Amino acid sequence: MSSELVGRVIVPSADQLDAVTFNSDGLVPAIAQCSQTGQILMMAWMNAESLSMTFAEGRMVYWSRSRQELWRKGDTSGDRQFVREAFYDCDGDTLLFVVEQEGKGACHTGERSCFYRSFGDQ
Repeated sequence: MSSELVGRVIVPSADQLDAVTFNSDGLVPAIAQCSQTGQILMMAWMNAESLSMTFAEGRMVYWSRSRQELWRKGDTSGDRQFVREAFYDCDGDTLLFVVEQEGKGACHTGERSCFYRSFGDQ
């Protein structure tokens, strides 16, 4: 994939933003799904600031609970995620972003998806 990729800037309405339910820590889970294959790539957390930045930049920005800081996916690894579509579930407590994944993948282990391990015999 080219480094010339750009994400889609999204302008949500105030009602749509009000529908997002953050937990007691001010966070909401965000799932990243591959726009080309439909594969679930990862789940991470967002706060209101990272959500706003993601919409404004068209690039995925998360909140790192361990580092207690904003985390723009791919700034250090080069494995950036560019927004194509964004959804919120019926309860507003989970977000889904359809992204174009740049680089080797979404997982810090080097796997394409964080969901590469299965239970039982597959």
